[in-house]
Amino acid sequence: MDIGAGITTGTAELREATKMERIGVHSHITGLGLDDRLEPRLNSQGMVGQMRARKAAGVILRMLSPSSFSSSTVSAAPGLSGRAILLAGPPSTGKTAIARGMAATLGPDVPFTSITASEVYSLSMSKTEALTQALRRSIGVRIREEEEVVEGEVVEIVVERGITGSGKSGRVILKTTDMETVYEMGGKMIDEMTKEKVLAGDIISITKSSGRITKLGRSFSHSRDFSLLSPSTTFIPTPSGEILTRRTITHTVSLHEIDIINSRTQGFLALFAGDTGEVAAPLRAQIDVKVGEWREEGKAELVTGVLFIDEVHMLDMECFSFLNRALEGELAPLVVMASNRGVARIRGTEMRGPHGLPPDLLDRLLIVATSKYDAEEVRQIIKIRCQEEDVEVGPDAEDLLVEIAGDAGMRYALGLIAVSQIVARKRVKSSGGGSEAVEVEDLRRAYGCFMDPGRSVQWLKEQQGSLLVEEITVSENVRQGQSSDKMDVV
Repeated sequence: MDIGAGITTGTAELREATKMERIGVHSHITGLGLDDRLEPRLNSQGMVGQMRARKAAGVILRMLSPSSFSSSTVSAAPGLSGRAILLAGPPSTGKTAIARGMAATLGPDVPFTSITASEVYSLSMSKTEALTQALRRSIGVRIREEEEVVEGEVVEIVVERGITGSGKSGRVILKTTDMETVYEMGGKMIDEMTKEKVLAGDIISITKSSGRITKLGRSFSHSRDFSLLSPSTTFIPTPSGEILTRRTITHTVSLHEIDIINSRTQGFLALFAGDTGEVAAPLRAQIDVKVGEWREEGKAELVTGVLFIDEVHMLDMECFSFLNRALEGELAPLVVMASNRGVARIRGTEMRGPHGLPPDLLDRLLIVATSKYDAEEVRQIIKIRCQEEDVEVGPDAEDLLVEIAGDAGMRYALGLIAVSQIVARKRVKSSGGGSEAVEVEDLRRAYGCFMDPGRSVQWLKEQQGSLLVEEITVSENVRQGQSSDKMDVV
């Protein structure tokens, strides 16, 4: 079995998948908001506050990928893989936002995988298999290959059709500043030219192995052809040297993608099938050996990525033991975890540990603490979210949102923004005019419709005795594993 078969042919198509832009909880995060010296700005790239935590995350990224910082001259630290970081702090203190900022700073070339701890509990695969796939998604393989490329300025395109009109052929004349060559074209190549709307004066690139045609721009010598120009036209100089050149192409794929490509009959298309199932351990061992050979031959290099595990306290002792062992392996990414628990019970045991983690795993972690936002930081976050959701909020309503965030929680206050906008639009429609900016009365109406956790607890106390089941206390002998049919229902 050829482990490398089909990898490089499918990765280009995989990377060109279209992206959908949606407004999410952290869609405003575009980076960590650090300068070249890794000093955090007060309000930058969607990040507000958490200065020490953001700086610590930036230090980790500087060690992992110096290219993420334009003026960095520090080389990547060897052996960084296998490190683990814990983001610990109360809810709504930006732990997940920091992880999103790390992903945005790393860029698309460095693998970043984000999972929630509860995702590992699946009926389709074991817990250790789910964690293994997440770890291997976070390790990239940068593969280099050479291919022949024809590149030059189009002088003339001639297309000839047969007498019946069914077949067609033609030729294209390409030139550089040093030479000029005529290439014969078949039907498929003519279709590609037509699809790309190639005209005389365009500078194109043709990949000989795949026949793919890319229009790079238009020659400066045709800059006066105003009738053929569009606002997006890019002018570039005519290439020099030979028309046929050899170029090194780099593809970055994850180890998990290589696993799936080689374990499924449909190749890279299996990555779009959803649940990819389990991968046999012997196949992974063969792939690791093959990747090792590529590294020795200089054809590939490993790219250490990041695995982010949110709500890590939801993992059980079996998962913690697996992670402990996996971090010691040669093929291990940087693992970033997040937890909002204090001293809590470790799932699967009767033990209690800080952040819900066992002591042996805590020994491996560098812990980064986050703290509550102050009122001014909350105000800045509310302004950013209003801009992201395209909601105009009046000054008095903004003050009220800050007050609600302090009393009921920031997540609740941010959730009221979109609801209040709907209330404001309804107010304008019923009154026949006015501004759609959210005012204090709109916020009060939304606040009255939706309860926050504190008011929900108060409501439950008022409804005591009216609800079907309020609390079930299991007797001591049931907790010890003995059978009992008696339960205390209050």
